[in-house]
Amino acid sequence: MTSFTLSAHAAHEEDAEVLVVFTASVDDRAELLGDIAEPVRQAVSAAAQTVRARGTADEVVPLPGVAGLSAPSVLLTGLGERKGDVVEAERWRRAAGVAARATGGREKVAVLLPAGDAATMAAITEGFALGAYAFTAHRATTAAKAARSTPVAEVVLVGAADVEGAASAIHRAEVLAQGVHWARDLVNTPPNMLVPMRFAERARQEAPAGVQVTIHDADALAEQHCGGILGVGQGSENPPAIVHLAYAPEGAKGHLSYVGKGVTFDSGGLSLKPADGMVDMKCDMAGAAAVAAAVYTIARLGLPIAVDGWLCLAENMPGGRAQRPGDIVTMADGSTCEVINTDAEGRLILADGLVLASRRRPDVVVDVATLTGAAIVALGKRTAAIMSNNDAFRAELAQVAAAGGESMWPMPIPEEIAKGLESPVADRKHHGDRSGGASLAAAFLREYVGVDAQGNPQLWGHLDIAGPAYNDDQPHGYTPRGGTGFAVRTLVGLAESRS
Repeated sequence: MTSFTLSAHAAHEEDAEVLVVFTASVDDRAELLGDIAEPVRQAVSAAAQTVRARGTADEVVPLPGVAGLSAPSVLLTGLGERKGDVVEAERWRRAAGVAARATGGREKVAVLLPAGDAATMAAITEGFALGAYAFTAHRATTAAKAARSTPVAEVVLVGAADVEGAASAIHRAEVLAQGVHWARDLVNTPPNMLVPMRFAERARQEAPAGVQVTIHDADALAEQHCGGILGVGQGSENPPAIVHLAYAPEGAKGHLSYVGKGVTFDSGGLSLKPADGMVDMKCDMAGAAAVAAAVYTIARLGLPIAVDGWLCLAENMPGGRAQRPGDIVTMADGSTCEVINTDAEGRLILADGLVLASRRRPDVVVDVATLTGAAIVALGKRTAAIMSNNDAFRAELAQVAAAGGESMWPMPIPEEIAKGLESPVADRKHHGDRSGGASLAAAFLREYVGVDAQGNPQLWGHLDIAGPAYNDDQPHGYTPRGGTGFAVRTLVGLAESRS
């Protein structure tokens, strides 16, 4: 992991391989941001004009050999068009993330902080930490190639040594990035190396102090009548499991429960996917990865709130024992479900997880899943859908997500769509008309959310992260190619806001 420290040196005096300077686009030119000695500012500005740097978002411009600097080169990283004096936190994060990717392989980089407030420093540190990521676990390559993909080792923050709360902001950014990086690692791990029980064991091995890990194997799931996840997993030689992570600090202010979809590989089962639809299906466990990483991050930050994590792990394969369209399974709550399409497996395993989570009577339950292609059709690849059984809680989730820099959009669960779950032979079916598919899946999950002590439905939120959980395009901002760790920041943010 990249380490971060504050420096009392002036920017031009800092001994580093690269000095990162933020720029904004003003009149189609790059305007330098931050306090730097005037002769050096003039030299950097002149060099920027020579190469026609514009300060646009995601722009990175290297400037070697600038006079008056201890660092041998400057890297300009653009924020985009400047609109007033206040810059949104997410723009700082993204610009810092681009700089982090561009400085890979260096030992030490200095970052000129453009403002002296803790919020800006926190956003920049977080963005750089998130961008300083590479997944190289399975590369057999030369040392030179490996070095280029290695994140920068040390980042020195220049220009805000006396910011109140700086140490805590840096600590939070480092711990949060550690969680996001682990979630990315899990998603990027090939499916032959992360079958359900291996995922469960990794969760046990990585658990920080204060988190209790309980693995419910196939026998334990059968005892609890979890027919949804058992049905999905029965076509694979690798049995399913549900992992319960429990963080319960003394004096906890509230109780949250997070449920994650963890299909370690999704062939579609007997409703087989086309070949090109399986290539990235190692990412179908991104919801469980986000939940595990969030719970561990909350514990490492020492937040005073109890959190349960439920990792619903299965491999959906078309083996000789695979469940068939038309099968009826009995779920953990005792209700029956008619299986319509075995490639709609995520909602079946989540349903059992929601039942188990609800039994512990948390204040809120949130499930996270790469659930439907319909969410991608509706919102694209960078935005998740938020649905809920409570409008105020749905708005709360959207607000927390926005503050953390994760793009999510509230969507409804229309009652006419929910009627599509009616089955002529079971209590309900799990799939129906393709129109409104994301809302139909949410309507199905809603049926498995329990009630509180007064008999009212528990507060529940559903995050369909099918689009942003995996980036199969070019990197952007602090987002790498492959697993993104999406939803970790929102889950951590919810715990922070409620504690």
